[in-house]
Amino acid sequence: MLIISYGGGTNSVAMLVGMRDRGIIPDHITFADTGGEKPNTYEHIEYMKGWCKDNGFPNIVIVKTVDIRGEVIVLEDKCLQEKKLPSIAYGFKACSEKHKIRPQNKYYNNLPDTKAVWAGGGKVTKYIGFDADEAHRSRDFDDHKYNVEYPLIEWGYGRAECIESINAAGIPLPGKSSCFFCPSMKQSEIRELAAVYPDLMDRAIAMENNAELTHIKGLGRSFRWQDVIATDDLFPDNYIEQSCGCYDGG
Repeated sequence: MLIISYGGGTNSVAMLVGMRDRGIIPDHITFADTGGEKPNTYEHIEYMKGWCKDNGFPNIVIVKTVDIRGEVIVLEDKCLQEKKLPSIAYGFKACSEKHKIRPQNKYYNNLPDTKAVWAGGGKVTKYIGFDADEAHRSRDFDDHKYNVEYPLIEWGYGRAECIESINAAGIPLPGKSSCFFCPSMKQSEIRELAAVYPDLMDRAIAMENNAELTHIKGLGRSFRWQDVIATDDLFPDNYIEQSCGCYDGG
């Protein structure tokens, strides 16, 4: 059985295209939604749902983090309620673990198909979309349930090859997938967010101002986002799209 951890960005789209071109059809595709993706990501996922249907792929299933009562936990709301920033601002990656990995694992732990594989002593193969330019991010995540593979690295697809394959397939480029308040964003990306989605920037700044901080200055760790956008020149120069640091498929 083959499952896809779909991140909604360039790498994930290129991975699906590459699989289609090689006759590899997955059994399941999941996208973990933190509730904080930018509108272009949600729109592109809907586009890719149609592409999957047209190409004989399973639908992209949206999974979310829920509490013990079964209520959805939205990362932005949680940060505001706890007067904190996403954990990566403090040097940890708990947000990826809680809001990306766990909801997908929970989904598959309760899926009859995967449960049947494990009951029979087998393993499920999971594809993750780290590309050849970021091979350093790949690790041996194999365990008693999963064999984890990185097809883009195996195919020699760096970011340029991923973009080329998407263009060749006639699919619109998805843009970078990440939370709009992700502390890993570069200053050029922060300015782009302010220019393209000023409402989201206002929400990110509200989160930054609401947080009770001691050892860091703001969402930028050593700087505050509101200081970055305190300029008339909001449009970034030499912007290069890169994946975020989340373990989600790329």
